[in-house]
Amino acid sequence: MRWSDNEIRRGLLAGARDALGAPALVLFAGMVGFGALGRESGLGLWVTSATSFFIYALPGQVVFVEMFAVGASGLAIFLAVSLTAARFLPMTLTLMPHVPRPHHGRLLYALVHLVSMTTWASMMSAFPRLKPEERLPYFTGFGLVCWGVSVPGTVLGYLAAGHVPTSVTLGLVFLNPLFFLLLFAEVRQRASRLALLIGGVSGPLVHLAAPGWSLLLCGVVGGSAAFLLERRWRRHGR
Repeated sequence: MRWSDNEIRRGLLAGARDALGAPALVLFAGMVGFGALGRESGLGLWVTSATSFFIYALPGQVVFVEMFAVGASGLAIFLAVSLTAARFLPMTLTLMPHVPRPHHGRLLYALVHLVSMTTWASMMSAFPRLKPEERLPYFTGFGLVCWGVSVPGTVLGYLAAGHVPTSVTLGLVFLNPLFFLLLFAEVRQRASRLALLIGGVSGPLVHLAAPGWSLLLCGVVGGSAAFLLERRWRRHGR
């Protein structure tokens, strides 16, 4: 199977058009907050912007800034940032079955860089309504727009730091996770909504008992519980 020019163009434009709204705006705002964080932590403009270009994941970028600020070694920073990126493995694995096998070429290794929380949640919602041959171009267009706004947002946040209250600029970092939460709530799978509900309820409680492990525990227990409940309900025809 080969892509036709019309299929590629239609998918790319549709993805880019859908990204040029709330997804890109929220990601841009999050990067503005990160840019301010980089300046407040003493990083240079080029280093702060480079993390948005190469890492392109706010949790990993925040870890990079915090460890860089305390003088951690390059190897320690590399390992810590790599560990925060481990979540992209299952996210990518859940996207792959939606892309037709004839499209599984070497290009996918480069396009994986475009996977983010926003992109993944949006694709999980959009892929079922797209033709299989349109999905990879759609993902590419959507991801390129989101990635494309990350560096300008970081530069703006870096330059605006000091002119805007710090609490405002740093607070923008949390817009992206909030948007991801809202996107995920639109995913149709009942198991996904169950996992979100269980994690939201149990998260604060577990954090009180084990703040260092709360995120991992809620993810494993909440996701497993949602999977088992969904399977049980399906067996009983619910």
